[in-house]
Amino acid sequence: MKYSILILSFFTVFAFISCENNGGKISTDVVNNSKSAVGEVGNSETPVMTFEKVEHDFGKIIQGEKVTYNFKFTNTGKSALLISKVSTTCGCTVGQYPKVPVKSGETEYIEVAFDSKHKSGFQNKAITIMANTQPNKTTLRIKGQVVLPQNN
Repeated sequence: MKYSILILSFFTVFAFISCENNGGKISTDVVNNSKSAVGEVGNSETPVMTFEKVEHDFGKIIQGEKVTYNFKFTNTGKSALLISKVSTTCGCTVGQYPKVPVKSGETEYIEVAFDSKHKSGFQNKAITIMANTQPNKTTLRIKGQVVLPQNN
């Protein structure tokens, strides 16, 4: 028991000593970083990712079926658009995207694949795109009703 109190006391003192008191001020280095995606909305030089649609409904999907959809987008901004990451809400959904800059005026696709193996019922999955746009995150959605295969 005394050993536990001694260890707890040590960590408490260490925590207080290691905290730097900066008077409640936050460094502005991150806020003023010119290379971050933060800036004025509507900046005429910022790339703009314009999608035909941001949601796709597959309707009924037979359990075990793999389905894909291509989300079409155009860079309607004035500078090159670069997608840095596409993430999904689960391993059953995969997003493929262009790994090279998309020039102003060019059209490309983000292919989203959904594997319905071991899934059932209504599915609603989000695909998050990180890019050098303002805002830097765009969310796409796919949905569908996974049904059991019927035996004839």
